[in-house]
Amino acid sequence: MTHRTALVLIVVATLLWSMAGVVSRLLHHSAGFEMVVWRSAVAALTVLLLLRVSQGTAWLGHVRTGGAALWISGLCWAVMYTCFMLALTLTAVANVLIVQSLGPIFTALMVWLLLRRRLALRTWVALVIAAAGMAIMYLGDVSELSGRHALGILVALCIPLASAVNLVVLQRSGQAVDLRAAVMLGAVMSVLIALPLAWPLRADAHDVMWLSFLGVFQLGIPCVLLVLAARKLAAHELALLALLEVVFGVAWAWLFAGEAPGAMTLLGGALVIAVLVAHELWGAAAPTGRSVAGVVSHK
Repeated sequence: MTHRTALVLIVVATLLWSMAGVVSRLLHHSAGFEMVVWRSAVAALTVLLLLRVSQGTAWLGHVRTGGAALWISGLCWAVMYTCFMLALTLTAVANVLIVQSLGPIFTALMVWLLLRRRLALRTWVALVIAAAGMAIMYLGDVSELSGRHALGILVALCIPLASAVNLVVLQRSGQAVDLRAAVMLGAVMSVLIALPLAWPLRADAHDVMWLSFLGVFQLGIPCVLLVLAARKLAAHELALLALLEVVFGVAWAWLFAGEAPGAMTLLGGALVIAVLVAHELWGAAAPTGRSVAGVVSHK
């Protein structure tokens, strides 16, 4: 896999992830935990099918030999799957996505503190400017922090924290451990966490259809794409590129769910896109043509 291919994979993944907010607004009756159950169950089946087609029965061996990295990554996926859908039922799409955008900051700090890797100047500059863009979006579009919205934001905060830990685990593992199975394990854990709280299930056929759609195209496939891209991109680079999900998600909610962003949200989103493009162009112009921070085959 080339660096350019990995970039394409992560951009496609962010575009697919960003559909969750707008699709959740199309549901009739499903509550938070039931949404988690259906979406995660279908995601687990999707990843199982992908592993079976691509690896045959070899994926079972990866599960047996994956060690702590596999299970820590799976637990991180479970936290992200569960908290994301719950947060969407408690507050606006923009609120969840903007809180989620703290991921690059947490990831950069963990890479620096835990992996002892010096980040390139361009990455620190991009982090600061991207944070400014998110702050602009926050000031322009985040709902007041009271009651239900405050709880939703606290739940959403678990997402970037789990994501940062997951990216560091993926970075450390490189190609030594195949962590695609962790995506499936995380989905199974998520179902086991949410099912007792969701029972009895009340989703109608319409809701099951849309939640199954999310399980396949918004969860299973893009998360596997991220694991593949992580073999070529550094953790902090992945976290920065993942900010595109925020921009795409706000755009979907605007176009199809009537959650129109304000002028400051549009300005902040444009700033984020600009800094991500500049970050990659700057990296391409570097002598190695890759991340100056020491990219290893690594989501």
